[in-house]
Amino acid sequence: MTENVVHLRKTPEPVDPDASVTTLTVVPDAPPARPVPLWVRSGRAVKAAATADGTKTAGRAVVRHGLYTFNGGRIVARRTWDGRTGARYERMLRAAEAAGNYEVAEEWEERLQRFRDARHRRRMDLLHSPVEVAKGIAVGTGMGIGALVALGVVMAINNGDVKDVLTPLAATIDFIGLLIRIVQIVWGPALILGPLFALLGMWAVGSKQQAAPQWALPANVRSSEGEPITPSIVVKALRHLGLPALRNAIKAMDDGGAAMLSPIVIAGCGVEVDVALPLEVSTIEVQQRRRKLAENLNRHEHEVFITIPEAARTVRLWIADSGALDEPIGPSPLVTDETITANYKTGSAPWGQDLRGDAVELNLYQRHLLITGRSNQGKTAALRALALWLALDRSVTFWIADLKGAGDWGMFEGIADVLIEGPSDDHVIQATEMVEDAVEEMNRRIEVRRKDPKAVFPTLIVTVDEAQLAFMCPAVDDAKRPYGGSKATSRYFMAVRKLHNQGRVVDVLMWQGTQDPTDQNLPKLVREGAHTRASLVLGSESQSKMALGDKAVEEGAAPHMLRQGLDKGTLVVATDGIKMPKGQSFITVRTHFIDDDPAKEIADRAKALRDGVTTLRVIERGEERDPLADIAAVIGDAPRLLTTDVLKRLATLDRDAYDGWTNGDLKRVLEAEGEEPKKSHGRMVVHRDHVLRALANRDAEGSASASE
Repeated sequence: MTENVVHLRKTPEPVDPDASVTTLTVVPDAPPARPVPLWVRSGRAVKAAATADGTKTAGRAVVRHGLYTFNGGRIVARRTWDGRTGARYERMLRAAEAAGNYEVAEEWEERLQRFRDARHRRRMDLLHSPVEVAKGIAVGTGMGIGALVALGVVMAINNGDVKDVLTPLAATIDFIGLLIRIVQIVWGPALILGPLFALLGMWAVGSKQQAAPQWALPANVRSSEGEPITPSIVVKALRHLGLPALRNAIKAMDDGGAAMLSPIVIAGCGVEVDVALPLEVSTIEVQQRRRKLAENLNRHEHEVFITIPEAARTVRLWIADSGALDEPIGPSPLVTDETITANYKTGSAPWGQDLRGDAVELNLYQRHLLITGRSNQGKTAALRALALWLALDRSVTFWIADLKGAGDWGMFEGIADVLIEGPSDDHVIQATEMVEDAVEEMNRRIEVRRKDPKAVFPTLIVTVDEAQLAFMCPAVDDAKRPYGGSKATSRYFMAVRKLHNQGRVVDVLMWQGTQDPTDQNLPKLVREGAHTRASLVLGSESQSKMALGDKAVEEGAAPHMLRQGLDKGTLVVATDGIKMPKGQSFITVRTHFIDDDPAKEIADRAKALRDGVTTLRVIERGEERDPLADIAAVIGDAPRLLTTDVLKRLATLDRDAYDGWTNGDLKRVLEAEGEEPKKSHGRMVVHRDHVLRALANRDAEGSASASE
């Protein structure tokens, strides 16, 4: 029999001596991990359970409702105490004295005295009341028994049974016994339920007042964004402002700090309150903590404004309703009311709304204007809105240089006598020459005023938008004088300075719009020459001081606190042309935005009021000129024009070609075409019909020559 042999150990194969040998190092197995002790695992489990969201929510609920009941009891006790004693009157009396309102203090003292007199009378009545009560009870009992017996007698007579005399009395005794048995049954449960109902009532009072710490309140209440502003909230925000002196002073006050506050009044889309600070605290310390104060009031930083009113050591807080400043303010009256008119001397331009929601109107009479801010924040729109309103006064003349050149001022063609549009150095040179022409006009008016103090002149508004390009222009003239810069040799700088110095008295005014102010693109002497200074959002406090001046910023003006992109059209304005509370040096204005199409409609209304103004669009320098055609162009639709005015307009049109022209040059050109200036009321004028006739004759002669 053959047996199958199974080899349990495999015979190793011979090793090839030529094969490479790989040596493996056997690492002994690592020792098993030590088991985690039970107390560690238990601690982790307890920690996980204690820090779980459900546990936190349950813990907050327990603490919250417990404190609702406890603090509700305190509130009820406080109300009871106030109702039974003169504590309320004394508290209001101390608050009135602390605020210095002694008339109100006397009124509260009188009320306290009346309360004490009434309380004394009640207590004196209590001394005699036991005897009176005993007499009343005895008399009432006797009368009651007598009435019952009399009723029994009547029943006995009626029934013929003498026992009925006591029937009513016995029935009354049985009814009283029933009431006693009911009370005995109800008394036990009442002793249990009574305190429970009392606790429920205290919980309801505490819940309504949210009398629990902030961390224990529900999530939707803890955020408290948009929470109505109350005196307690304002005092709490001030107490936690990070000023130890202020916190200690509030704690030391008998009324918990209420005497610091004026009444909280509704002011537009927010509320306003004045805070009288203790002696140890300065207004600047509160201003520097604007963000902290806003957060303590459950508001964003841009929703709280701090200003310095006339009262000493006082700050005025304006606190917006949550999200209210992000809502649009509506269209301009210039758009909605087609009957609106303008008056340069007595009227005011509708510009927007203040933070209280009240309409803001700016008086422009004899006030130079400067608007600055970052790019694309509404500077041109704010400046143009004022010009559109003033254009409705036909007596006002405009010279405009738009150095952006994007067509933002194009609707003023037919309104402005001069309109320059473009960002190049040539356009800056033309704008500079335009301002210098305004200086010459100013000097002419001053000379006339010296001879005739009663002389009246039409208002001339010289507007340069994007004026930073003029200050930064590197071009120089033939005499090596720079057009830009901030030195005495700068032509633009000096022209603006001259207008600021003397232009107001003869109604030649300078309006400028500029971006991102610095000492280079907005020199100190120029910015301080403006009577009305306004700023959109800026990048730093130093820029805000450049834009508005140190005084306004020190009193709370903060364009650098506005939000880039979100606060477009919001201006901080320092001027005396807007009615403001006494002692306030600046105001925050949310301006109306007038888009291009509505602006064109307003401009069309302004053109309808005017007698065909021909706008001079200054041409590129060096272009070959046609003097006769240029004379016709500058006269425009006017039937006749003074020769001096024709010469000024020609110089504005092209200074290189016409700057040195005199009446003789004008007469020479017209006489060569068979026409010449005539006298009208003793002054030399050029008639439009004569110039057009000369042009027609010249064109006819040219056509005849071409045909030959």
